[in-house]
Amino acid sequence: MGTIYYGGSATPIHIEDRALSHLKVVIATKLRRDESFTVSWRHPDEEPTGRSTIWLHPSIPLRFVFDEPEPPAISRAWIDELVGSANASGGITLIAEHMDASASGENAPVHIAELRALR
Repeated sequence: MGTIYYGGSATPIHIEDRALSHLKVVIATKLRRDESFTVSWRHPDEEPTGRSTIWLHPSIPLRFVFDEPEPPAISRAWIDELVGSANASGGITLIAEHMDASASGENAPVHIAELRALR
């Protein structure tokens, strides 16, 4: 399980490593372009019911921590889906990956991360 540390908050945001790797690519690209946007998610089952949203801005510190030492294969299709949601008025949304068989070389199961669409 990966973690995002955002701004001065001591409260970590936990996201599965593979999903966080894809999210990191999109977030880093948008922030490098000096673009601000939101990221929203539903709280995991072990937390109180609800949802959260953060506003991402290039001036706010952001750190990604991964449990796995090696980065996973990145799916271009998944990145494209995330970019589409990042550019929408509802902000970025982590969705079920459309597995890119050429990237993984096998038909791995689709993982739906804790982060969900909140449009």
